[in-house]
Amino acid sequence: MAGEIPDLHAEERTGTGKGAARQARRDGKVPGIVFGGDVDPLPINIPFNALFARLKQGRFKSTLFNLKVEGHDDVRVICRDVQRDVVKDLPTHLDLMRLRRTTKINLFIPVEVVGEEVSPGLKKGGVLTLVRPEVELIVTAGDIPDHVTIDVSDLNIGDSVTISSVNLPEGSKPTIDRDFVIANVSAPSGLRAAESEDDGEEVAADEVEAINVEE
Repeated sequence: MAGEIPDLHAEERTGTGKGAARQARRDGKVPGIVFGGDVDPLPINIPFNALFARLKQGRFKSTLFNLKVEGHDDVRVICRDVQRDVVKDLPTHLDLMRLRRTTKINLFIPVEVVGEEVSPGLKKGGVLTLVRPEVELIVTAGDIPDHVTIDVSDLNIGDSVTISSVNLPEGSKPTIDRDFVIANVSAPSGLRAAESEDDGEEVAADEVEAINVEE
């Protein structure tokens, strides 16, 4: 499982329609609906401050939550829509979808690096840059991986790891069709600066030679 699934606390909303939704907002709550899973839709309210804090963390729509509503069994959900006020851009309603174990969803999965201690590039003083600390994958709700592992043990300076070279967990695939870099090993800053100076000297020498030829 991809780490600990965060809890999302809500309460069942009594009453439906615009009147009940407006009352919820006056009470400092955001109305919502939980649907799917061959179960009747469940109207809910979520405290505005708690929801707003979650939204500020980012990737709300691609995070799997454990929804806790008093009087109901916990259920895994993912957000399908957040409606916002057109002027204030604050959440006014949200739709949550219950997930079956076979449901395919998009989630960001953490990247774990192995082989750093034997990488020839790193031994030479190279710098490992994790371009994507997480990769977005299409996964099955009932079999979400903890992480994606990349091996840098063979990387030299200038080499990189792309998504096509990674053994992804069974049943998952990237959301992006093209190949992309996850990590690379670059030369240390001192070496890069020295190379830049050498390049500059070579250019200057070429310019002097060109001037001499013209004369």
